[in-house]
Amino acid sequence: MFSYHMPTNIQFGKQILLKQGHLLKSQGKKALIVTGANSAKKSGALDDARQVLKKLAIDYEIYSEIKENPDLESIHNGAVQMKKSGSDFVIGIGGGSPVDAAKAISVVAANDFQNDEFYQSGNIKKAHPIISITTTSGTGTEATPYSVVTNCDKKAGFGSPLMFPTLSFLDPTYTFSMPDKVTRDTAIDALSHLLEGIYSAKRCPLLYPLITTGVRVIYSVLEEALAEPENFEHRKQLMIASLYGGMVIAQSSTTLQHSIGYPLTTFYGLSHGMANGVVMKHIMELYYPYLNDEIDMLFTHLNCSRNDFYKWLDKLGMKTSLKLDKEFIDKATDQIEKSRNMALNPLQVKRDQVAHILAQL
Repeated sequence: MFSYHMPTNIQFGKQILLKQGHLLKSQGKKALIVTGANSAKKSGALDDARQVLKKLAIDYEIYSEIKENPDLESIHNGAVQMKKSGSDFVIGIGGGSPVDAAKAISVVAANDFQNDEFYQSGNIKKAHPIISITTTSGTGTEATPYSVVTNCDKKAGFGSPLMFPTLSFLDPTYTFSMPDKVTRDTAIDALSHLLEGIYSAKRCPLLYPLITTGVRVIYSVLEEALAEPENFEHRKQLMIASLYGGMVIAQSSTTLQHSIGYPLTTFYGLSHGMANGVVMKHIMELYYPYLNDEIDMLFTHLNCSRNDFYKWLDKLGMKTSLKLDKEFIDKATDQIEKSRNMALNPLQVKRDQVAHILAQL
């Protein structure tokens, strides 16, 4: 038994925003463009969006206060601007942070939330239309109903079917401007999403072909993309793999793999992708006795062994020497145990198993 729900209109290709931008006409009369400080401009995506909106005679305002790991204050400030400006739809331009922020701003403004009520999905009764224009290949947020927002040093995800973008534009050329580290870390984030499609208690066999294809692409292409950052074909393949990852977790959600990464980002400054990457082999080893058929199937498609895969992760720099102290491990484990993602693990993960993984970093 499985189910599949994917209401987002995906538009993919070179100059796709300029070619298919007319689809924005049906989204609303005024847009709030949500961005970070640099990536939307540097990639060219912001200029393209402004050009399209001008051609369509759609008014807009720009909210560019989103930093990596958006926090509750920036979301509420964006919602205030959205309501004051009379905007009736949002356009998130950038990596996962601006698009996640656009989703959160949409529901905060639409529901008049004052604090952090949106973390309970049942409170989300409506949303303004959400448009995604991505400039990275990693989060898959262009195809999911989820957002991640930091509140009081706690990074947590939430979601609602109302938060699926109505329309997503994916142009691989927007990723040419990514630094190597961002290319690497976002690809590892996409890899984590794909793997968690196998791990999750909500796994959907319908998506296994996307999972195996996406993992194989990242495993075979990522190093080449780092060596040739403006190779369109490599960028296209990584963006497709990232999209597959988003489509997968939209159905399966995530597990301990993500929950354990959040405190590493919040307290140690590891990027979200690297926080997933440094625990990836530990998580796979924890799950393997319970999912050996599924994991073996994956490596048959990759034509490599788990050990080969672990060596590849190490070669990419997915290892640390953090030497976490007991105080942090206890605090992080408390947070991890309370994460809603933990309900989707393929086994009952014990506290000492989480602590053991953290102690190895």
